[in-house]
Amino acid sequence: MKRIFIILLLFSINSHSQKKSISKTDSIAKIELKNKITSLQLKLDSIVMKEELERKKLTKQWSVNGRVTFIFNQTSHSNWLAGGENNIAGNILINYDFNYINDKWKWDNKVITSFGSTHAKNQGFRKTDDRFEYNSILALESSEKWYFSFFSNFITQLSRGFDYSKDPKLEVSSILSPAYFSLGPGILWRKNKNIRVNIAPATSRFIFVSKNFSGLYGVPEGKKSVYGIGLNMSGYFKFKVMKDVTVENIIALYSDYIDKPQNIDINNQSNFQVEINKYLSMNLTLHLISDTNASSRVQFRQLFGLGVNYTFQKK
Repeated sequence: MKRIFIILLLFSINSHSQKKSISKTDSIAKIELKNKITSLQLKLDSIVMKEELERKKLTKQWSVNGRVTFIFNQTSHSNWLAGGENNIAGNILINYDFNYINDKWKWDNKVITSFGSTHAKNQGFRKTDDRFEYNSILALESSEKWYFSFFSNFITQLSRGFDYSKDPKLEVSSILSPAYFSLGPGILWRKNKNIRVNIAPATSRFIFVSKNFSGLYGVPEGKKSVYGIGLNMSGYFKFKVMKDVTVENIIALYSDYIDKPQNIDINNQSNFQVEINKYLSMNLTLHLISDTNASSRVQFRQLFGLGVNYTFQKK
């Protein structure tokens, strides 16, 4: 009997000891599990915070991208039997983009400025290029890649221009004369900042001239400005053909509802750039304008040369 009692007592003590051991092990395991969960939660919170910061960075920011290019060429002759005239020519081009993103809002801005002059021994200085253009599109996203938009466009020149085929030379343009200003609401398809098409069916267009050019560029005689309303379609495409070859194309079409809507004004500028290194490039510009108010003939301008570049970016 005593033996049975002792055996039961030992079994009870052993069982209680095992229970205490298991209970202690469970407590340690629970603490370790809790620590692991806390650590994972902290890591997850850190990842979420980083993603939130990145999202805010991407959805609300300015980006600036500008390029200044100077193209120079010179011709010199000495005892050259075939004939020729010494001349020096230079062009400066400024291509400046500043774009803003804020959640569903996009605001793309572009400034294009070019000015060129040549000097020949018997002719003096003559302007070869003169243009200032500002394009702006403010857009609110309605669905993927589609936006409600409001665009504005301003085109003019920076100095006086002459027709040298006349004797004496005839002044045909001046500072801000003519100047074209267009604006209006529309619909924008925007894949990214380098590919976009805008359609503005209620575009207001103003043409301004100084007193000396009243009666030209579609402005009635005796007036300094004229107003038109019509359809404007514009597109901007920039892409790389090869690693160091970039093509930029800017096109605008306009039809005035009131004044000969069948006559569509076309303004198309294509810029080709071949990168040689960080500071040197080959540049080709092809510019076509068809505007019956200004001229019955198609206007064409071409510029080709080796350019020295300075590029600046801010993101």
